[in-house]
Amino acid sequence: MDQLQHPAPLLEVLAGTIGLVVIIIVHGAGIRTINGRFNRSWAKLPRRAGYWRVNLLLTVAIGALTLLHLVETLMWAAPLHLLGIVPNLRDSYYYVLESYTTLGEGNVSLPPDWRLIGPMIAMSGLFTFGWTCSVLVSIMTDFAKFDRSRASDDAPPGERDPHG
Repeated sequence: MDQLQHPAPLLEVLAGTIGLVVIIIVHGAGIRTINGRFNRSWAKLPRRAGYWRVNLLLTVAIGALTLLHLVETLMWAAPLHLLGIVPNLRDSYYYVLESYTTLGEGNVSLPPDWRLIGPMIAMSGLFTFGWTCSVLVSIMTDFAKFDRSRASDDAPPGERDPHG
């Protein structure tokens, strides 16, 4: 148990690296699932679908991405609490959310012998948020194409965009 209270720096970095890799794998699977479902739903939308349906699809995609990040942060927080590194789950989750988002206010901190985990959590947040942003850019590109297509359809014949 002493190794858990006072781990060697190599063990601490190894634990953080394993956590980072697991989070990246989970994020990849989650992103692939969310993006695949979005693309299938997007392909089924009629050309004249109401804006409410398009906006609902965006809302569901963003909600799913948010939920994915919340699950990933829980995956960091639970072991920190279960191993006794942070005394309660609420503080553990708060610490992870601060680190994962790189907010880092420091209201809750890890014991000095475990402080290397914080930057590893932050690295996982940077990777996964960057990945999520790229998916959102792709989704918003589809929305822009949809809007241009709708605008072109609504324009009088002489004013329609030939590239739309």
